[in-house]
This record gives sequence, C-alpha cells and structure tokens, in this order.
Amino acid sequence: MKVGEKLEAKNLENLYGFDRLVRTEISTLIGLALKGPMDLSLPAPDTLQEYIEKTETLLHEIHEAMCAPWLAHLTPEKIKGGFDPFASGDSLREPIFYGSESAYGFQYRDFSVRKYQKDDEWIKKTKDFSIHTAREVVKAICDLQATKIPRVLDSFVDLPPEDWTLIEGFKFSVEELAAHAGITEETADAVVKAFAVPQGEINTEFQSLSDFNIANAFPLIPTSTGSFLLFQQYNILEALYESPYYWMTSDKAYWGTATKNRGLFTEEFCKQRLSQVFGNKHVFANVEIYESKGKRIGEIDVLVVFGNRSILLQAKSKKLTLEARKGNDLQIKDDFKKSVQDAYDQGLICAKALGNTQYKFVPKDGSPINLSAFKEIYIVCVVSDHYPALAFQARQFLKFETTDQIAPPFVMDIFTLDALTEMVSTPLQLLSYVNRRTRYTGRLMATNELTVLSYHLKYNLWLQDRYDMITLEDNFSIDLDAAMMVRREGFSGKATPDGVLTRLSKLSLGRLITSIEREPHPATIALGFMLLTIGEDSVRNISSGIDKIVGEAQKDGQHHDFTVAVGESDTGFTVHCNDYPKEISMARLRDYCQRRMYKQKAGTWFGVCLSPYDGELRFVVNLQNKWQYDKAMEAATRRMAAPSKMADILKKSRKKRKPGRNDPCSCGSGKKYKKCCLP
Repeated sequence: MKVGEKLEAKNLENLYGFDRLVRTEISTLIGLALKGPMDLSLPAPDTLQEYIEKTETLLHEIHEAMCAPWLAHLTPEKIKGGFDPFASGDSLREPIFYGSESAYGFQYRDFSVRKYQKDDEWIKKTKDFSIHTAREVVKAICDLQATKIPRVLDSFVDLPPEDWTLIEGFKFSVEELAAHAGITEETADAVVKAFAVPQGEINTEFQSLSDFNIANAFPLIPTSTGSFLLFQQYNILEALYESPYYWMTSDKAYWGTATKNRGLFTEEFCKQRLSQVFGNKHVFANVEIYESKGKRIGEIDVLVVFGNRSILLQAKSKKLTLEARKGNDLQIKDDFKKSVQDAYDQGLICAKALGNTQYKFVPKDGSPINLSAFKEIYIVCVVSDHYPALAFQARQFLKFETTDQIAPPFVMDIFTLDALTEMVSTPLQLLSYVNRRTRYTGRLMATNELTVLSYHLKYNLWLQDRYDMITLEDNFSIDLDAAMMVRREGFSGKATPDGVLTRLSKLSLGRLITSIEREPHPATIALGFMLLTIGEDSVRNISSGIDKIVGEAQKDGQHHDFTVAVGESDTGFTVHCNDYPKEISMARLRDYCQRRMYKQKAGTWFGVCLSPYDGELRFVVNLQNKWQYDKAMEAATRRMAAPSKMADILKKSRKKRKPGRNDPCSCGSGKKYKKCCLP
C-alpha cells in the first residue's frame, strides 16, 4: 500500500480488488509450504513464473469447488419454490472461507492486553513474559518489517531481475528484534518461540482447507540460520489475540479461570465502549431480573437506558469450530446456537420484562433501577472473536421475534462494536443507526457489518421502500478503514469520512441534535431520529431556515417560525422562535402542530421552540395520531397554507412584517394579533 502525505480511502482500493489474494488463501499457501522442509533458494525466473501460474490455477479451482454446491441449487425452479441455496453446510464453506475479516490487525494487537490482563500472572509464570511485553514485541516485528521491506526493494536497482527476492525483508533475527524493541534478547527470544513453529514440526494435520493449519497458530517460521520468517503480519496479530487462551486451556487446573476471564473481558469491554458513548449513568452491567425474591428470570450483560430507548446487550465467547468450517451442517448450526441464538433467546426473555413493574432490575454494582415503558428495545448479540461470515450466518439461521417495542436483533463481534462506538460516538447518532440497521434486517445483505457501517458514514443508511434487497460489496469499507487507521495507527488524514457525521457538525441542525442528546426525553429523541434521516439538501435548507428566523428574532424581538413537511408529508415539523413564557409558548406550538398535522393528514408532527437569543433548544412537542375526519378541525384548518418546501425556506419566512393589531397572528393560531401574541 502506497500512502502519500495523507492517508485517503483511495489508497486502500487495491486491497479490495477481485484479483487480490485474501488472508485465508495466503495462510493456505503458507500452510502447504510447511508440510515439508522449506527451501528458501531462489528458483530460476521461468520456474518461478511456472509456480505462480500453477498456484493461481489451484486457487481458482478451490474457489470454483467451494461455489459448486450453492450454484448447483441456483435454478429457477428451486428459487421459485422458495429454496434457499445457502441452507446447507457445503454452501456455507465459501462465505466462511472467503468472507472479509471483521477485525483490524491493530484491534487484535491492542485488545490482547485487555483480554488477558487478568491472566497475566499465569502467562508470566509459564511463558517468561507478560502480555504487554508480547504486544510490544509483536508490534516491533511488524515495525521492523515495515522498515526492511522498502530497503530490500530499493536494493533491486543494483541487481539483475533474476536475483530479485523479497525474502530478506520478511526475515529477522532475535538480536535485531531485541535491539529494535529495546528489550533483552532473552525476553525477545521467549516471545518469538511462543509464536514460532516448533523446531522440526511439519504441518501434518493440514489435509483440507478447514483443518488445523499450523501457520495460523504459529506464524513465525524458523530458518536453518537461526532467523525467523513472517510472511503475513495479520497472522501474528491474530495469534497474539487468540493463542494465549489455548495455552491456558492446556493447563487443566487453570482452564476454568481462563474461561471465566474470557467472558468477563467481553462483558467489560462492551460496557466500557457503550459507556463512552452514553455516559456511565445510562449504562448498567450484569443486571439481574427478579420476578420475586429469590426467583431470578434472567440477566442482562449490559443495559443502556436513554430516554425511552434501550439497548440490551448479551455477550458470548463461543467460536466457530474447525468441524463447522468443513461444512458440517449440524456443527455449523450448533456453533451458531451456542454463539448467537442462545444469547438472543436470553436477551428476548429480558427484553419482554423491561418496563414491566412486576419485575425488579438489580445491577451488579448498584441499587435496583426503576425502568419505565420503552418505545423501542434493541437486542444486541456480541461475540468476542472473529466469527467468519457472521452477518451472513445470522441472516440464515437466527430465529427471532419482534413486537411493537422489540426490534429485530443486531448481531456483531466486539471489533464491530469498537468501530461503531469509535465513529458514531454520540447517543442519538448511535441509536439512530441501530434503529435503521435493525429495521433493514431482511432487506440488506453484506458479509461484514463494517461494510454496512462504512456505507452509513459515507451515504447515510436509508433504504427506500421500493427496494426489496440491497447487497453491499466489501469495498464500501475503504472509508471506514482509512478513518480507523488515522485514529488508531497515527496516519495523517481524515479521522471522519465526509458524510453523515461531517455534514451536521457546523450547521444549526447539528447543534439542535446536540441539544437533544443533552435532554434525552422521548419527544426529543423521536425528533432526532427523524432529523437524522433527511437528505443532504434538506439538512442545509432547514439549517438555513433556522438561522434565518433566529436572526430575524434577534433583530426585532418578535415571534418567527416556519413549517416543513418531510417525505411525502406523512410527517413534518414546525419551528417557533420566541421567548414567551414556556407554558404559553408550548400551548400555542402544540395547538398549531395539531392543526397542521390534521391539515396534512400526517401521522406524526414535531414542534420545536428555539430561543431567540442563541438559537438553543427550549422544548419539543411530538404528536402522533391516526388521522380521522373532524368537523371542528376542518373549520380550523380551512385557510391554512401549505407547508414550505425545503428549497423555499431561504426565500421566505412567514414573518414578512410586524402584523397590525387586527391582522391574523403570525403564529398561525387563526386569532387576531392583538388577542394572541401581541406583548
């Protein structure tokens, strides 16, 4: 990857080309090379080219073989009959093997310390290094390669093409690693040996693509000269995150503790990430639910309460087994049940109890909490490890139910949760995203949740009703990839992709949404959800409309307002700007919204009152009702003008001039000015 002064999304486009090798293919090739003694001598150019062509042919045949089971079922007759070509284990081998990675390498590297911090004494005792030291050594190996490979490439200038080889760029010795990391050779050697292929061992178990591959568990390859090779950095970063658990499970006396700590890590990680967005006062851990004294019906791993919305998170640490990766139908479904379905089923029991006064909710570290009724409850199932094609499998296998309050489930791993809370870091923005992502469960397909998140950041996730199904390719992830690398790896560039987050930051509508998040009342949250779904032009026009009426109110001290219908007028909102006493202003705004809602035959209407001094939010009115004919309302709305179109907001405002005493009041009440808003 070539990067200029600043990292941009376009720098990552080549990583998603259809002709690229994916990580599992590279690991397969390394694993095959380790099935016997490795010869590092440089072949003749013709021989090397022949090897390359044969390898490409082999990889192509592997892909075709994996696609064959579901392609065989992809016939018009079977599809017409409702047959699902991906229902069998054989058909799932392809997305499991070729699905994009759900974790960034730096997440594996940095989360490893948090994952094993409670096990550090065991690691020190048995491996002679701490997990923090292991992280630093692994980072040093990657940094060392990053400096060596360019130097080797530069040396090609003085060599004939037949002598070109990058092998020296992938090599390192314990001595140079220790010097680069600033640690003793003994410590460096201890870490390297923990992740190196045991001396003399060959990859005998690797008989099929889904078998245990020693190249994944031990990515460092010893050479005959005492140096080591690392052909794929991602492998050692993943091994740093995964392997220590397997070291500990081999110790039967410690296995139970290791498993307990693994579960605690997942729950604590999820709570910390959600607390970063919602604040500690809105996030509760290990909430036990009691029907009566001593009768416990369930436990919520992490509960978020924000206004009348709730996130109910259940965490699991179960992995996809090797047998499942081979396409064993029963094992795939059993793994999924233990990893996701069980978490969801537990979450559903708890979700149905939320808001029910007959139950008591007791967090692990606090007094019982009082919960009122919720408008929406989101069940989030989180797994602690990379689970291949998780989004795809959730779509295939997860059995769930919904109610007016309980949304479809949101399934992810902790790496997605980390990226989501990193990028969508305010309560309203995150809830709005979860609301839409769960709403589109049956209409949106992607192999990876990071792809969907990246699409949202760039284009705002909003699917029109006329689309039954939308599939997102993995390359939509490049904007998120670049932003995360800027934030976590220190690259120079944009920390936030141009899109849904940046468009609001400097506009009055963005300030309004920020005000809503400070006061998480049901009406304001509902308004925020609506505002976050409107398009780019509408955002700018409404913001300009707000700026205009606030500016006019500051000049003349009078009431100013505008009304906008959203979409096809099923909803809309009215903005009032005045400093009347709240009880008067709220009554007038509510009265106007009721009439406007009736006039538009809308199901929802919002009223917003802003301060004329600084444009800050005073209060919000939210009305929802099914339209019915009403003779009195017909008379009251007969002369109401149509609401403004978005593009007209800048051209006019309802306050043209100061009304006369006997003129109709500008607030739209239908009364004379002297009997309404005249001070």
